[in-house]
Amino acid sequence: MDEAGLTPAAARHPRARARVRRHSVRDQVLDALRTAVLRGELRPGDVHSAPALGERFGVSATPVREAMQQLAAEGAVEILPNRGFRVLAPSARDLAELAEVRALLLVPLLHRLAAGLPPERWVGLSRLAADDAEFHEALVALSGNRQLVRVAGELRARARRAPAPQARRQALVDALAAGDTAAAEAVLRELLGP
Repeated sequence: MDEAGLTPAAARHPRARARVRRHSVRDQVLDALRTAVLRGELRPGDVHSAPALGERFGVSATPVREAMQQLAAEGAVEILPNRGFRVLAPSARDLAELAEVRALLLVPLLHRLAAGLPPERWVGLSRLAADDAEFHEALVALSGNRQLVRVAGELRARARRAPAPQARRQALVDALAAGDTAAAEAVLRELLGP
């Protein structure tokens, strides 16, 4: 496989690279839209069109529409035919339920990782504590389970929480490095919300 994840035969196909790039643009737009929603730049109730957002992000409307479909599947937006989409506000119940689901996945993972990884392994995670998304992805990636990384990332995006202070992520790493799984679990639950 090459750097784009294509087999040699697929890489020789003239359209293969275009498909990979288009997917990448969609993911970049999806990340940008999630960030704009989280920061309040796209407020709940406001209606946005794909062409206008495409212009804002310097892309065509197509990757914006594709990203909006994903956000609609996550419950973050409502598709309005022939108009665009409306940003939805998550209810307190939605946020509590998402926090519960995330805890059901991540607390057992935390205990498994704490029991199986040496304390020095947490140093690398400590270097990522400044970036909330990167930190959470790297923590789950320690499981070696790509599907869990994908699902946990989707749930994190759906929760639409403002990032916790870096000190809280560092506190999680410090508790794990010290072998204090009870403290690590308490910090993780705090990070998950609601």
